[in-house]
Amino acid sequence: MARVSQQHLDARRRQILAGAARCVSRNGFHATSMQDILRECGLSAGAVYRYFSGKDELIAAIADEAFSSIRTAFQEAAATTPPPTPDVLLGRVLRRMLVEEVPGGDRQAFARLVVQTWTETLRDERLAAILATGYNGMRQAWAELVHAYRVNGQMEADVEADHVARTLIATAQGFIAQQALFGDVRVEVLEDGLRALMSMRDPKIS
Repeated sequence: MARVSQQHLDARRRQILAGAARCVSRNGFHATSMQDILRECGLSAGAVYRYFSGKDELIAAIADEAFSSIRTAFQEAAATTPPPTPDVLLGRVLRRMLVEEVPGGDRQAFARLVVQTWTETLRDERLAAILATGYNGMRQAWAELVHAYRVNGQMEADVEADHVARTLIATAQGFIAQQALFGDVRVEVLEDGLRALMSMRDPKIS
């Protein structure tokens, strides 16, 4: 019997994760069954269970991959000289999440999946641990970016780096929540809004 390549195994895993993401974003976490996911993927139960033990493990894998993608984007930006400003960086990360890598191109459905995953962390300790690890990883990545900004003379040192990190993470989370609740929120809107806020000056300072 021919040996299955790692490339084939990785592609099949991505196929399963994409199918699960579409199901959950469309029907909600609790209304989605493994049978729904099997039908969406077009695969047998044996093929899917070879990779994942059940729905909870699938959702955990989706969340873990999302955080990994975001961390990679931040780390790549931190290695750039000079690093991109927050409006450019957040736009780049959210465009990757909500436009380039969305299964089927449905941005609102994918955003709903993210929000539903956040909600599940309130009852699922495993998912909560993944969220906490991802969140702390993003805080660290942003703190490193703040250091790079300061080295390049782009930001003053009068505010703790973690305070900047948490504020920018909250901005991204709020944008995703808007997309989930209301839809039709273009990434350019966030970029323009941040750029305008970044240009503000205190009129008392000449």
